[in-house]
Amino acid sequence: MNNYRINARVGGIEAGGTKIVMGVGTGPNDIEARMVIPTSSPETVLQNIMDWFADQGPISALGISSFGPLDLDPASETWGHINKTTKPGWSNFNFAPALRAALGVPVGIDTDVNGAALGEARWGRAAGADNHTSVYVTIGTGVGGGTVINGVPMHGKGHPEMGHMRLPRHPADTRFAGVCPFHADCCEGLVSGPAILKRFGATLSDLPDTHPAHEMIAWYLAQLAVTLQSVLAPDEIILGGGVMKTPGLIERVRKVADMLAGDYFAVSPSSIIMAPALGDNSGLLGAFVLAERAMEGA
Repeated sequence: MNNYRINARVGGIEAGGTKIVMGVGTGPNDIEARMVIPTSSPETVLQNIMDWFADQGPISALGISSFGPLDLDPASETWGHINKTTKPGWSNFNFAPALRAALGVPVGIDTDVNGAALGEARWGRAAGADNHTSVYVTIGTGVGGGTVINGVPMHGKGHPEMGHMRLPRHPADTRFAGVCPFHADCCEGLVSGPAILKRFGATLSDLPDTHPAHEMIAWYLAQLAVTLQSVLAPDEIILGGGVMKTPGLIERVRKVADMLAGDYFAVSPSSIIMAPALGDNSGLLGAFVLAERAMEGA
């Protein structure tokens, strides 16, 4: 792990569908304080964030790695807002502007997965690498993916929505409609935690190892990984999130991905499919990097 520290004390927020992680520090070996609160209403979350940071002392900037979709256009009147989202009450919420006004410091914001990819690029799987492309995919309450190319998050007209890609249906999974309210059986609609729970009545980690759900979810994630390798040719595909904590899942994904690739790529998919090096702190540490970029005006 690269121990490079940010040259200022910053705050970070990783905002997910079920929990908000807050922290203060300068890097992976210097997280001075860390706090987790539930993702309740935006008004309650905002007040809890302001109260917690008020107790932590001065920070130079704040970074936010947030669920989305987000408006990330710095010229937009709604920059830093959460756009239309499945999270009740959060659509059109002015997340970053509200915190910038409340805390009086520069604020940087990006998606939770771009944040996690930034954290891994700075201190984790891609630390110290040049000319590098890193993809981070989280599989949890939702599914999302972010890409960092040479240390910079990839954006276009908006930001990547890898979790809403369409995947082939597993031969034994043709009747499940999917849970995504926008696209039904997109990737998120098929492999997110809520999709697994609705389909099988339990979390993946609570199902017996011999249950067909393990092979099915691994098959979908392998399809996603091989598609990402085809499109982006990344140096690594990092799979994080609560679903990926299921014992043996990443090994299953690697095995199926190699089979799907058919010995075509210069490197096998299994050699670039990895778990996060920073564990549960990838997104928070990525928020530290976003704070640093905000201080620098990036």
